[in-house]
Amino acid sequence: MNKWKKVLSIILALCVVCGLAATAFADGFTDAHGDAVQLDESLEATADVLLNGADNAARQGETNLGDLWTDALRWFAVSGTINGYFEEDDVTAGNTEVAVDEDHIVALWNGGNLRADIAAGTFGDEQLAEVLPYPNSVAVVYMTGAQLLEALEAASQGLPYTDESADACASFMQVSGLVYTVDTSREYDKGEAYGEHWFKAASLGRVSIEEVNGQPFDEQATYAVITSNANFNGMDSSYVFAAAAEANENSTITTAAVRDVIWMYIADELNNVVGEDYAQAQGRITIG
Repeated sequence: MNKWKKVLSIILALCVVCGLAATAFADGFTDAHGDAVQLDESLEATADVLLNGADNAARQGETNLGDLWTDALRWFAVSGTINGYFEEDDVTAGNTEVAVDEDHIVALWNGGNLRADIAAGTFGDEQLAEVLPYPNSVAVVYMTGAQLLEALEAASQGLPYTDESADACASFMQVSGLVYTVDTSREYDKGEAYGEHWFKAASLGRVSIEEVNGQPFDEQATYAVITSNANFNGMDSSYVFAAAAEANENSTITTAAVRDVIWMYIADELNNVVGEDYAQAQGRITIG
């Protein structure tokens, strides 16, 4: 009898261990840097449509997930919510809000950092972490219109997308607040090599910006680009971001985690429902 009690106790102990492991898996996520991330199981929303991020979709052209993602980042700035997330040193220096008018605020997000679909139906924090498995923070980079145009030119250098250009296309920018075209019939003018897969733009001509927030694009104007700390620091083809950030002391990395901001937008602006407005890409980018 004692033998069976011992066996039963071992089985029960294993069940407890397995149960704890399952709970840990449900509550945690290992990000792309190998770090454990605690997920918030209370976060829940509904997607009425499939949001496309898998199979390198956001490296090939505009996607509805790219539209949602960049809309959230631009909303974060335009709504003033970002004002509570500036670093203490910024606040002390008087850098406490985005320093341009709303119609000069845009958001750019590289397609290589949208890694998974969000299926139609209920989704939570784990699905968002699968889309962006990196601990990115929201950054603000002030650029002239001329710099913004060069940034998009460099970011689009891998297009048209092929299996061979997939790595270079990781830099391709999803956008909110502007409309642009990439003329792939013109060859990208490669300048100095930048990183493993990219080149600086020796000249411009493939990319044109049609409008910014419904207004004419102005190469002399200053625009606030809401993006990630990775682009701020010059990741992929983002050499223009790094140079512009260094040149303007108001450019900064905030304390806001990008995934948290996406949840804020979904909850506060969309009432936790990603609806038919995001059924398909919204025509912000033309690749011809």
